[in-house]
Amino acid sequence: MSLLPSEGANEQSDLILERLLDLHPKKIDLSLGRLERLLRALGAPQEHLPPVIHVAGTNGKGSSIAFMRAILEAAGKSVHVYTSPHLVRFHERIRLGQKGGGRLVDDADLAAALSLCEKVNAGAPITFFEITTAAAFVLFSRNPADYLLLEVGLGGRVDATNVIDRPAACLITPVSMDHPEFLGATVPEIAREKAGILKHGVPAVLGFQQPEALKVLEARATEVGAPLQIAGQDFFIREEHGRLIYEDERGLIDLPLPRLAGRHQHQNAAGAIATLRLVEPDLGPSALETGLATTDWPARLQRLSKGNLVALAPAGTEIWLDGAHNEDGARVLAQAMADREEKAPRPLVLVTGTLAAKDTGAVLRAFKGLAQEVLAVPVHGEHAARTPADVAALANAEGVPAVACESVESALRFLTARKWALPPRVLIAGSLYLAGEVLRLNGTPPQ
Repeated sequence: MSLLPSEGANEQSDLILERLLDLHPKKIDLSLGRLERLLRALGAPQEHLPPVIHVAGTNGKGSSIAFMRAILEAAGKSVHVYTSPHLVRFHERIRLGQKGGGRLVDDADLAAALSLCEKVNAGAPITFFEITTAAAFVLFSRNPADYLLLEVGLGGRVDATNVIDRPAACLITPVSMDHPEFLGATVPEIAREKAGILKHGVPAVLGFQQPEALKVLEARATEVGAPLQIAGQDFFIREEHGRLIYEDERGLIDLPLPRLAGRHQHQNAAGAIATLRLVEPDLGPSALETGLATTDWPARLQRLSKGNLVALAPAGTEIWLDGAHNEDGARVLAQAMADREEKAPRPLVLVTGTLAAKDTGAVLRAFKGLAQEVLAVPVHGEHAARTPADVAALANAEGVPAVACESVESALRFLTARKWALPPRVLIAGSLYLAGEVLRLNGTPPQ
């Protein structure tokens, strides 16, 4: 995945995005001052947004936002959405709400907003994420909507999105280890950064948390005076007879299982529902049912059933794509694959590539005894990635047989060259950058 949309593209926004990469020597430099300066010069567009639901956490942010968008749109609401990173094209980060469903920002609107921010910034140091967040706020402020679902980029306390002083509600999804080089070396330290989005008097939902993270989040909420709804205490979720049962102080709601695969999505759905019930207390069960049944979020246990890459795999192969890239994400992904194995046994092959900064060994460890083998592939793009040989060596050290491959295509051809008594189940995971590359190569980018 590149910051730019596609090879050979020459849309106006691409050229501006490329220039914006050079405005700060660091890709990540967590601070609010540079963006606050630019927003003042732009006329404070962040003060002219629809009600904001601010979402932080380690895993599940994007899925939770996808659930909330689908439910709100099923209720007839128009919903802006800001997420990151993108998978194939930058435009995926900005969805403009409109009645009947939103749309990804088009190139003309994006280029106009980026040009304005570039002009007003006048070459001053600012990170790529900060200036593109300013452009998103300009777009959201100029287009009416009922809500803005706003995802934290990294951490929370000094993330660029935390210039929003008074959101309508906050949601913090499960907190675990990720980005220790920026957020801290322990779960409590990371939780403190995530808790930075909590505001006085702003209701907040805490998704299902580790005890050590929950303690920090609750303490910060008490300190700032943020009323809480806590998963497992104030609301609950369970599966019964192929249905999803949500429960809070107002009673039970009988719902269909989410369209998004995996038991972890039940918890994400619960956090989304709890958050929406804070801002839309009269939300009807029909909107919840329709929303859960129609939620779409690419590269989160996404089944690839057709496309260029699918055609390279052995006939009848199941191919699943996920962006899990840390220990906790790998754990829930492995559980989802184990559940699928129990229902319909097949040999599982993990096709993976990872970034150098990630704990690859911990990710691979989650699949020991579950994956028959690992096919290690490169991750292309602007981020430092481990070589396939390095990933394969780590997998072998964890007791999972592994082979280094030159590409995802060569990994699938490698499988096709073998005889299978039962077509394999292939899981491609390890990085959102890898997931984006797969969707591009497969010819099935997010729409």
